[in-house]
Amino acid sequence: MGRRVGSALLASALVTGAVVGCSSSRDTVPQATSAAPAPTSVAPEKPAVPAGSAPERAFAVGVRQLKLNRDGDRPLPVTLWYPAAGRAGGPPTTSADAAAGKFPVVMFSHGLGGRPDDYAELLTRWAAAGFVVAAPTFPHTSRSGDRNVLDVLNQPTDVSYALTRVLALDAREDDPLRGRLATDRVAAAGHSAGGVTTIGLFTTGRDERLAAGIVLAGTALGVGTAFAGAAAPQLFVHGEADEVVRYAAGRAVYDKVPWPKAMLSLPNGDHGRALLRDGPSLRVVADTTIEFLRWALYGDADARARIPAAGARNGIATLDDRL
Repeated sequence: MGRRVGSALLASALVTGAVVGCSSSRDTVPQATSAAPAPTSVAPEKPAVPAGSAPERAFAVGVRQLKLNRDGDRPLPVTLWYPAAGRAGGPPTTSADAAAGKFPVVMFSHGLGGRPDDYAELLTRWAAAGFVVAAPTFPHTSRSGDRNVLDVLNQPTDVSYALTRVLALDAREDDPLRGRLATDRVAAAGHSAGGVTTIGLFTTGRDERLAAGIVLAGTALGVGTAFAGAAAPQLFVHGEADEVVRYAAGRAVYDKVPWPKAMLSLPNGDHGRALLRDGPSLRVVADTTIEFLRWALYGDADARARIPAAGARNGIATLDDRL
């Protein structure tokens, strides 16, 4: 994934069978029609989840921007939401002082035609729970880009580059996040085309710094299902009524994950527009993903025990739990 779109095979896979959706558009693309394969029979490898506990209190949230550019021709502005000093609640405060502590990092990838701010309702909840969330705006698949679907294949490398720059803030003199990042506890997450990006970070573009992943309405077309490297727990979230990335496509990727995993399925869920605004579905997804991150990155055993209840709340979703 470090090469520019130079693989005709991967490009063809996205063109002929692409199932890459967007965060705000209702446009659809051709769907894969093959049946989902049977679940993998490989015994899950146990991840190296550190023992610990997540913060019990909610944090205020700060927000800032990083201006990054990979290779000089791929501008990657990054929105950072982070636990901030002060009283919890209310909107994020620009450039607020960081809260005391060491916080894990979550890299988030937006969908085709989207941008990080579209997901603020979800991502600020992650930050309030004790995570630094870093969300790049991709140069070609964002709302202001040309929506070149094939450029999704470059995005895992973009995320790895942005991660390196974000983690460097922990040691940068006078940076507000100096000494505040748990640089050895990192996850990746993404929605739709960002889900493809996230899967790619655990397959062809494996970034070994990543300890966990969250895939929202994603598919593996173009990046494959050859999951590699050390075990990294995965949480998939998918609407069974998804009109852009079919549920079966997401389930097929989930079945190939050889590590501890869970899949939150929303029987009445669409491609994810409910994730962009507050409501019952967003609250279930937010609660479940937060408990997953608390377990995977903080090693919080109590959070692991709460995942099934969070996923089943109000009968909005069902959880296949193989963590």
